[in-house]
Amino acid sequence: MTDTPGPAPTFDEELLTHGFAVGASLGHEPAQQRAGDAERIRAIAAEFAMGFDALAGIDRAVTVFGSARTPPSHPAYALARELGSCLGRAGYSVITGGGPGIMEAANRGAREAGALSVGCNIELPHEQAANPYLDIQLRFRHFFARKVMFLRYASGVVICPGGYGTMDELFELLTLIQTGTIRHFPVVLLGDGEWDELLQWLRRHALADGRIGPHDLELLQRTSDPQQACAIVDAHLPRQREHARAVLRRARA
Repeated sequence: MTDTPGPAPTFDEELLTHGFAVGASLGHEPAQQRAGDAERIRAIAAEFAMGFDALAGIDRAVTVFGSARTPPSHPAYALARELGSCLGRAGYSVITGGGPGIMEAANRGAREAGALSVGCNIELPHEQAANPYLDIQLRFRHFFARKVMFLRYASGVVICPGGYGTMDELFELLTLIQTGTIRHFPVVLLGDGEWDELLQWLRRHALADGRIGPHDLELLQRTSDPQQACAIVDAHLPRQREHARAVLRRARA
């Protein structure tokens, strides 16, 4: 039985298939593997450099996560569009994954408010088209490089209704905050009733069993009002910038 021919593998797919290839004795010689890895390292470095160069001028921004599958007729699309407008009027650039759905809505709202609209798209087996509301459009081959861009230039994150990808971003972000990798960083869950059962599960299981602490749940703030989401980010900004200056001073010492 042979595999059905499909699209060319993405960089991440090829990178993460290495262990299976070795286990299956597919003929990868060590020298050949090292040469291929060296080329991958150069490609990864170039991808980071591309992102850093394109986004270096951003003063403050908010990253918005949410489903690519949300149609424009859905109430969550209208909510994310209003969020993008609120953030834009408050002086924030808006960063998304650059695709359709919630991402498009937030970028659209930012564009309508005259704010900088940024999309960090990703190479997928089934191509995800960029939405038409982007001032800066970047395309990444590695998920981890893209994730750095989502957070490096952001003053906060707003999580809109989404699926696996959105949940991945949410819990990775919470882990970074919990471990002190990033500090004074607001995480806002947007949507009326959207997050109730998730938070109940965390309280009943993860918190009750001591796998997280009460303060870990306090890392999440909920609202159904885009204006309030913007106000939450604003409230964290002074302390966040003070901490950033302290980190830079220590790094240069």
